[in-house]
Amino acid sequence: MRIEMASEPGSPRVPNEDYASVALPAAGRGGALVVLDGVTPPPEDVGCEHDVPWYVTRLGGALLELSGSRRDLTPSQCLAEAIERTARAHGPRCDLSHARTPQATVVLARWDESAVEYLVLSDSALLVEGTDGSVTPVLDPRLDRLWPAARALPPVERVAYLEGLRNAEGGFFTAAADPSVAHRAVTGTVPREEVRALAALSDGAGRWTEIFRLGDWAALMAVLRAEGPRSLVARVRAAESADRDGATFPRGKVHDDATAVLVEF
Repeated sequence: MRIEMASEPGSPRVPNEDYASVALPAAGRGGALVVLDGVTPPPEDVGCEHDVPWYVTRLGGALLELSGSRRDLTPSQCLAEAIERTARAHGPRCDLSHARTPQATVVLARWDESAVEYLVLSDSALLVEGTDGSVTPVLDPRLDRLWPAARALPPVERVAYLEGLRNAEGGFFTAAADPSVAHRAVTGTVPREEVRALAALSDGAGRWTEIFRLGDWAALMAVLRAEGPRSLVARVRAAESADRDGATFPRGKVHDDATAVLVEF
């Protein structure tokens, strides 16, 4: 088995708000991967004394542990329990009902001898490469459906528009403090014998395909397998730097935190 990962902050002056980890049982059977992309809040009050890196570390650690140790729970149930555990770790000065309470997108995959289970919430991505070489992207499409209307708005209005639709009916969902959001995630199962590799990407790494159109998801997987996650992130950084003002490829940030995890069976 080959496992590689890379994660790089969008700016060296700002902490990385992504989280990535992989666990393999001592028995050598099965495993799990988790990638979270923390939601960067505006600089105004967020109703919490904790920052986003604190949140993704707590949530990611809990989710990885539950995914590996509680095989009796579905991926959605693991995420719900991880959210609940993290909510309990907040203090009395944290307003968990605040719309800007720390939150994150989620990719989870776990596997054993018989199956690969997965969960995707919001705009991070999971790629499943079959033994026939085909690559299937597992995506949560809800945020993408809102982008055409959002892009038509001035930047300040765009932020407010999307924030009003986060964790709301008719909008899109992220993991914050409400465990029930776990059941909004895209989930599924694939026979283990049909899977050759998995790749989990925060949207900063997925820009290679989704923003810069340098290749489709199959081409991105090919880059990961041939050159590794670090090379993919470097390619994204080069594309970002070539369009620093976002004139050709509009996006919210010039550089975003970028994380990629590759697992080859």
